[in-house]
Amino acid sequence: MQNLKPIMLVGTGSDVGKSWITTGICRWLKQRGFQPAPFKAQNMSLNSFSTPDNLEIGRAQAVQAEACDIPPTVEMNPILLKPSSLNKSQIVLHGKPIGDQTAKEYFLGDNKKQLFEEAKTSFRQLASKYNPIVMEGAGSISELNLKHRDIVNMRMAEAANACVYLVGDIDKGGIFGSVYGTIALLEDWERKLVKGIIINKFRGDASLFVEGRKTLETLTGLPVLGVLPYAKDIIIEEEDSVALNRRSTTAIDGKLNVAVVKLYYMSNYTDFQALEQESLINIYFTRNSEEIKKADVIIIPGTKNTIEDLIALKTDGLDTVIKDRYTQIPVIGICGGYQILGKSISDPFSVESHVKLETGLGLFDIETELSQTKQTIQRHFKFKGFDSVCVGYEIHMGETRVPKNKHLNLIDEKEEGYFDGDKSWGTYLHGIFDNQDVVTELLQLKFPEAQAKNYRQFKAEQFDKLADWIDENLDMNAIVKNSSETC
Repeated sequence: MQNLKPIMLVGTGSDVGKSWITTGICRWLKQRGFQPAPFKAQNMSLNSFSTPDNLEIGRAQAVQAEACDIPPTVEMNPILLKPSSLNKSQIVLHGKPIGDQTAKEYFLGDNKKQLFEEAKTSFRQLASKYNPIVMEGAGSISELNLKHRDIVNMRMAEAANACVYLVGDIDKGGIFGSVYGTIALLEDWERKLVKGIIINKFRGDASLFVEGRKTLETLTGLPVLGVLPYAKDIIIEEEDSVALNRRSTTAIDGKLNVAVVKLYYMSNYTDFQALEQESLINIYFTRNSEEIKKADVIIIPGTKNTIEDLIALKTDGLDTVIKDRYTQIPVIGICGGYQILGKSISDPFSVESHVKLETGLGLFDIETELSQTKQTIQRHFKFKGFDSVCVGYEIHMGETRVPKNKHLNLIDEKEEGYFDGDKSWGTYLHGIFDNQDVVTELLQLKFPEAQAKNYRQFKAEQFDKLADWIDENLDMNAIVKNSSETC
């Protein structure tokens, strides 16, 4: 199999579909005998994943690695920024947290030079094992006030000698201005790296855009290599926080209504992707007390700032609503949400907040102390009394004290999580709903004969459908040819 130069997807802005197209190209290449791997130098996201060697990367790169049918590694996303307050983020370098910085400190400080070197080192390590590397940029490539400090877009493309493709979102409108303006603002050396344009999220008959396609090519001097249709029937995890705002927010009659309390610093909302694929479940994200009262199940999700989100629940009066519903329906806590449902959370080292101790909702007989060490580890476990082995992963900073024999799960005979003995439970395990037995138990609260689908098989099918979508609508022959030549 021939060696290919890196393929890089960059955007006119955020949420244009770079992650989707990157994932689809990864799967397409894998199907054709290549050994691709994803790479994103810097990711800002509260959706993260634990690698097999217990390091933390962005969830999007873990999904892309799954599409490549390879294990996720920290080289795929060497720098991860996890927002922890209004203008502060935790910096995760090579899978481990190295401290917090404000946006001003991060983007205006000198440490970006060192981080760029670290990113390039990770890229070289990855490129020595896989071919080709399918790279993803972040946001817009023409942010003039920031790009001289940028380490994820065109400077990274130059360092990797990548063939770059600009993705524009036609569904948002203004496609000519966004694509032409983006390219016009590039410097000469940047323009030379761009090999084509990809139009994404086209609704309707693509033949109606033939003239538009020609106009863009004339304006930019670059080929339009694909007009990708809006794909509603392909389900792939979406990384961008904008995607969360498109989720359902209300209960629906005739379904098992699962309300996820929308925390201000909610993390890993991809935990609930499997539930969204069950036709009998309506999962919705809300802070509306009346909608929470309509739920058959309430979930408190993970959070990057547990104490501040706990305080906000009390301020908004949602603690009372959750406590009242606890006497009638299951209340489930995942990671930070699990901590919130306990009696107290202490933060002696100010890991997340200046508040040293906060009383929890008191529904679970547990107490949590936040620690300076982050736990990131993949797990195999048994859920409740089920015989099947489940999989999940932990990403948290804290230790929770649980009374003996009140556990939810067993990990190599070690107790994990909390079960109240009735219907409510909590766990540190992200991805717990990816397991068939766990979702089947939820479904049978309202539909006794229901069986959950095999979510892992479902994901594999979606990757294949995404590759077909790429094959039918994107000129991959041109992209492979470009990468076979000098970019």
